[in-house]
Amino acid sequence: MKKNANGKQGGLRRTVGWLMVWGVCAASAAENRPNIVLMMADDLGWGDVHCFNPKSPIQTPQLDAMAAAGVRFDRFYSSSPVCSPTRGSCLTGRHPFRYGVYFANRGHMKPEELTLAELLRQQGYATGHFGKWHLGTLTTQIQDANRGKPGNTKEFSPPWKNGFEVCFSTESKVPTWDPMLKPFKDGHSGWDFIADKSTAVPYGTHYWNEKGEVVSDNLEGDDSRVIMDRVVPFIEAAAKSDRPFFAVVWFHAPHLPVVAGPEYAAMYPGVPDFQKNYYGCVTALDEQVGRLRAVLKAAGVAENTMVWFGSDNGPEGNAKSPGTAASFRGRKRSLYEGGVRVSGLLDWPARVKPGTVTDFPAVTSDYLPTILDALQVEYAGERPLDGISLLPVLAGRQTERSKPIGFESAGQVAWTTQRFKLYSKNGGKNWELYDLLADPSEKNNVAAEHPEQVAEMAKQLAAWRASCKQSDRGGDY
Repeated sequence: MKKNANGKQGGLRRTVGWLMVWGVCAASAAENRPNIVLMMADDLGWGDVHCFNPKSPIQTPQLDAMAAAGVRFDRFYSSSPVCSPTRGSCLTGRHPFRYGVYFANRGHMKPEELTLAELLRQQGYATGHFGKWHLGTLTTQIQDANRGKPGNTKEFSPPWKNGFEVCFSTESKVPTWDPMLKPFKDGHSGWDFIADKSTAVPYGTHYWNEKGEVVSDNLEGDDSRVIMDRVVPFIEAAAKSDRPFFAVVWFHAPHLPVVAGPEYAAMYPGVPDFQKNYYGCVTALDEQVGRLRAVLKAAGVAENTMVWFGSDNGPEGNAKSPGTAASFRGRKRSLYEGGVRVSGLLDWPARVKPGTVTDFPAVTSDYLPTILDALQVEYAGERPLDGISLLPVLAGRQTERSKPIGFESAGQVAWTTQRFKLYSKNGGKNWELYDLLADPSEKNNVAAEHPEQVAEMAKQLAAWRASCKQSDRGGDY
């Protein structure tokens, strides 16, 4: 088969892949198809959101309202403790080690992978990506962000090559206020917004549209608002045309460099500047969550729209960042709970009772199976998925997870069941075992007390890792 100019497989192989791997149930009812919004913060700690941690000093009234209106997942996991891999899991239903996105800025979305955007577009959905992409570069022509540069075709995999019709996307991080400008930093006390724009210099990143063009207008102020300014007309246009829509809204906040505008920083008097910026940045994001939900109501589509919210991993949570995982052990980059247990919310009035709280273990890989189940689109092939449909959980028919959640990142591995978590920081040596129901903070390693449990879980984990390696070698394609 011929390859395109970037050395990637062309559209024919992908089309054949759809026909071979995916089928539609006869019972599919198009008129009941839900709209879907996947919102995700960047490096937001489980303990940063007030509805999860009442001790949080951060004002998050809109996320709190969303939790009260829908489902709060008290055990929701990102598939990775860093951003790029988790993002891919949201779109594929698969662990990132299956398709070669092993860490941040490593790997890219392969053309052979089937994304939610591609699958939903085949079902007639309008598809849009807004915010951080981080699953490949967005240009081969100019210097951009972390990896984009002239001639780098190997890692070129923008959202518009992965099923998204409308895009307002960056390759990776940007400042959370005036996103195209390098913020002022005073020593180690954090960043501040630039009051005098005549002194500003470019940050070195760009927003790109679906045509592969640099966007140059409406890029000042709060970055979460800048993103939502593009989401709103996308949703309004789809609703007006009675077309179901799939919107991926991946905020940059509160990833470093974290900057809050003066009105948001002023909401937190009496705290150090770094905290003011972090807290204010999260509150600004929270405001846009409320804006989106209000737009859905005004457009008359809120009832049957699945609105998800989460984070791509745990917080930095150290001297470099005020974010917190509350009582959970670890932080970003760790497979302890603090690195992967994140704030999970779902608002879906048509199918979810207000004020629902669940401790069912869910993960970002569950998005795809859940959404396909809601559409009555059946997985008809042998390509392994790591997620499960959460519809039985939402309906109250399932209370325990039978399929464990596997993790692997930077030498660490973990295998999580309803009760236990098997963990190793060196790829399967020196096992640690935690009873997450009795000890969610992972203070007591009980491996010595449960040798048979360790042996069985280690065996299951080894089989899962072998399956991932087979996928990564191209065995699924």
